[in-house]
Amino acid sequence: MKKHLFTLLVLMLFSTCAWAQKLSPLGIWTNEEGKARFEIYQCGDKLCGKLVTLKEPTRNGKPKLDINNPDKKLQDRPLMGLEFMKGFEYDGNNKWDDGTIYDPESGKTYSCYMKMTSKDKMEVKGYIGISLIGRTQNWTRVK
Repeated sequence: MKKHLFTLLVLMLFSTCAWAQKLSPLGIWTNEEGKARFEIYQCGDKLCGKLVTLKEPTRNGKPKLDINNPDKKLQDRPLMGLEFMKGFEYDGNNKWDDGTIYDPESGKTYSCYMKMTSKDKMEVKGYIGISLIGRTQNWTRVK
C-alpha cells in the first residue's frame, strides 16, 4: 500500500510541475494580417523580436527600408532582420512586460507587453502611458 501511495504522490508532483510551467513565446509568429513573420528570441535575460519575412519584401525591386524612422540615419536600414521588439521581462502568469515595440509603418515606438493565451496564440499590446489604452493584436505561432 505504501508503494502505491508513494507512486501516486510522485505522479502528482510531476503533473503539478508540468502544469506550473509557463507557456513560451520563443519561436516564429505571424500577425492577424499575415503581413510578416517575427522571431521572438532570448537576448540576454530578456526577450526580443525581429522581422524574419515580409509578405511584400521589396519596393520598386529593392528591399524595403525603414523609411518612416524619425532618425534620418536609420532610414537606410533594411526592414528584413530588423529588431523591432526589445526588453521584455517575464512578469508571471504567462505575460512578458516592460518591453518596447517599434512600428516601421509609422516610425513610432510604443511600450508593449506579450501575453500567451495558449501554446500557439499570443496577445501583443502596444500602448503609450498605461496599457488600458492601446492597440492589441493576436499573433499565431508558425514554428
